[in-house]
Amino acid sequence: MSVSHKFLQPLDRVALTLMLVLSVLIGLLLLRGDGVAPQVRDFSWDGKAIGAEDTAFILNFSRPMDTVSVEENLQIDPPLPGKISWAGRRMAYTLLKPAPYGNSYQINLHSAKDRLSVAENSPKVMQPFSSQFRTRDRAFVYLGVEGDEQGRLILYNLSQQQKTILTPRNLVVVDFKPYPDGKKVLFSATERTNSHDLLASQLYTVTTGINFDLRNQSNRTFLGLRLPFMRNTANPEPAGKIDLILDNKNYQNLKFDLSADGQKIIVQRVNQQNPGEFGLWLLRNNEKPQRLNSQPGGDFVITPDSNSVAVAQGEGVGILPLQPDAEKPLDFLPEYGMVLSFSRDGTQATMVKFNSDYTRSLFLVTTQGEPKELVRTTGSIKSCQFDPLRQNLYCLLTQLLEKEEYEEQPYLVAIDLKTGDQKPLVLLPDQRDVQISLAPDGLAVLFDQVVTDTANPTLSAPRTSDGEAIATSRLWLLPILSSTSSPQLMQPEQLPLPGFHPRWLP
Repeated sequence: MSVSHKFLQPLDRVALTLMLVLSVLIGLLLLRGDGVAPQVRDFSWDGKAIGAEDTAFILNFSRPMDTVSVEENLQIDPPLPGKISWAGRRMAYTLLKPAPYGNSYQINLHSAKDRLSVAENSPKVMQPFSSQFRTRDRAFVYLGVEGDEQGRLILYNLSQQQKTILTPRNLVVVDFKPYPDGKKVLFSATERTNSHDLLASQLYTVTTGINFDLRNQSNRTFLGLRLPFMRNTANPEPAGKIDLILDNKNYQNLKFDLSADGQKIIVQRVNQQNPGEFGLWLLRNNEKPQRLNSQPGGDFVITPDSNSVAVAQGEGVGILPLQPDAEKPLDFLPEYGMVLSFSRDGTQATMVKFNSDYTRSLFLVTTQGEPKELVRTTGSIKSCQFDPLRQNLYCLLTQLLEKEEYEEQPYLVAIDLKTGDQKPLVLLPDQRDVQISLAPDGLAVLFDQVVTDTANPTLSAPRTSDGEAIATSRLWLLPILSSTSSPQLMQPEQLPLPGFHPRWLP
């Protein structure tokens, strides 16, 4: 009996073909030898929309480069001041300050040479490199106050001059905080039929429809050839997708805060059947809420590392770990009564001390050095925000007016953190509840001008943090021109947007 066999199976033929093609390519590269020009293999910001947290980009070269020729020929348009550092074939360009939002940038590099050819007096010029990136759109969210927008969360894109209503008509938003990627907003809201009861709020998330991935493909280098590879990015969810995060069936939900990494939520809750059960609860993604073992407290702020929370407790501030089984606080600061804010890197914080002479003091507390008193006032210290470079502190303060009735005048001030010098920027509207928000690039401040209705308030009207009904409100934009010494005073601009409680997207 004879048996016939095929010499090669189909899979064998495919494998042999690939081996031959790769052998030819490798042979060509070997024949070309050192004739292959150096090139940029990877640019970390290629086609991306960067934010204030993006402080440096990386250029990865195919071979060690002559650093002088690279630094002399690198061009960024419009210019972005920065400093260069090297680690082998990798060059890092660190920005001296955040790139302004709403801009597009072109990076070019040509005429640079590799190190070996320069040393051998036969310099080989690199392949010209060009790429684009941009900064995120200048956008913010706020609460509507008139007509069909009343009590609804609204996104306004200043770069595109586009307004989007995010939440449905049946919900009245009480408070909100954007997620760090800007794709969602965490908010508390009540049903419009029960909007007068602020303790009936539930926690939701809503999508903004914003996507910071500009391109769906990028170039990569394989054996000296430029080949396209698809990025693993999904299309952004459309704006207005609502998800319930925490209901109010057994507990009333009061204040809340969102961690800097967007993974943790702290909610102040009280048991509806037992009001004595009052404290902080921790929510993680796709997990049931867990109560923290801590004493009841007041205002609280999650630390920038997302691992602990600073909460006012009794006559001091406690730093509590974000672990349900933790028994003891990490630290306790008896000198202060409230934490206002932290710098992005967590090395600095602003805290308020309530003095025995009925004044209030604003302190700068750092991880190194003694606390520094910045302000002492008979008025109030409402809020403070660090600029991206941690050089200036923007604070909302009030001064007590000399009148028969108790009255405070709010104003916005910039405080130089090195010298302690104060520079008033603008007197704000005479109102008790003012909200300010510093842009992530540090170039503008948003604030509102609220008019309350004390005569005939409606039950469905949106409320201030003090519970007063809002009749109308306007939003204002204060540009900030920073200089080497201090911010320059500009005139605020009224935006054609009836609303209140504005907050910039990161």
